[in-house]
Order: sequence, then C-alpha cells, then structure tokens
Amino acid sequence: MPIRILVADDHSVVRKGVRTLLEDEVDIEVVGEAPDGDEAIDLIPVVKPDVLFLDITMPRMSGIEALQIITQQYPKIRILMFSMHNNKDYILKSVQYGAAGYLQKDTDREEILRAVRAVVDGELYYPPSASTVIIRHWVVPETATLKEDHSQGSKNRSSIWNKVSSREAQILTCLTEGMNSQEIAKKFDISTNTVANQRASILKKVGVKNTVDLIRLALEEKSGRLKN
Repeated sequence: MPIRILVADDHSVVRKGVRTLLEDEVDIEVVGEAPDGDEAIDLIPVVKPDVLFLDITMPRMSGIEALQIITQQYPKIRILMFSMHNNKDYILKSVQYGAAGYLQKDTDREEILRAVRAVVDGELYYPPSASTVIIRHWVVPETATLKEDHSQGSKNRSSIWNKVSSREAQILTCLTEGMNSQEIAKKFDISTNTVANQRASILKKVGVKNTVDLIRLALEEKSGRLKN
C-alpha cells in the first residue's frame, strides 16, 4: 500500500508544490490538504495519513500547537515539520513535542522523499542544520555538568557503552553519526529489520524510550570521556 500523505499549510501554492513533488512516486499518495492545524486535525480520521507535513506558522492553530495534540491523539502518525526557516525555537519544540523530522521549504525533492521514507520506517529525519541546533542545545550545555558529576561520583554509573553488545555498540555509533537504518544495514550487510531489532534492544538496555534520548545520552557520554 502507498504511503498516505496529508499536507497542512496555509499557502495553497505550497500544498500544490508538495503534491506535485510527490505525485509521480508509485509508493506515495497525497490524500489530503489542510490550510491550518484545526482542519488538519479534523481531516486525520477521514483520510488516515501515515505522514503529515505540518507547516509551523499557520492561522487559527499553529503547527506547534497542532503537533502537541496530534502526537497525543494519533501517536502512529509520523509528522514532518515544514518551515521557511531554520529557527532554533521551532526545531527544539518540534523535538520536544514528538515530531519525526524537520524540513525547510526549500528542501529539494530527493531529500523530501528520503525524509518521508525514513520516518515511515521509524527513523527520525533532522538534517545536519537542524541536528546541529539540537546537539548544541542539549549536549554541549550539559557536558560541563557531566564532567563535574564525573568527579563527584558518576564513576559509579554504568556506562551506556558497557550495557550493550559489541555489535550494538557499532549500531549506536552509527546512530550518533546520523546514519539511518538503511545506511546501517548496508554498512554491516544486514537487514533493516535486524537494525530495528538491535536498536530496540539498545533502548531497552539503556532504559530510554526513544532514539533522540538515546543519541543525546550517548553523545553526552562521549563528550565527557573526551574532556576527561
């Protein structure tokens, strides 16, 4: 079955542009358009999308407000935030409220297609410009605290890297480098299902609920090690 896409943007030209970009793909179908967050929420039970392109600045209800509601009511829908700007606050709120990815509106067709297919496969899709904002906000400020804690007893904490097997450590390293499941599978000549199973095993062993938190903790620990 094709990937079902709902596009929510207050500019009709943008909605039509996304539809035009995607309509020739045999595995993708644009099933609806909405001019604001309110209508997007109303359309979800009607068109049953797999992926929602969600503009951030819209009248009546913003994309960020809609994101908070949709991730609670429809947790299986993968949401790609769609913005004109690489805005720090927008990016961080997108992560905080559970968006699967963040794209700027000048993103080329091939990257949009990669993003859609990645999030449907359970990946997160935050391109380098957005990932840099995330890492600087959550990893770098906490590195100093991590270093201080290390000297006051964090040595007693079990390392993330000691909790996983050698292959899982390789998978985790790839995740911290921004690789997706397809790239990891190709690197180790294994199936994407195997990658997904190993990632789930890592999450369970580390005790976190999602890949974003896993990568953040792994990067924090790496940064702490490098500075100590």
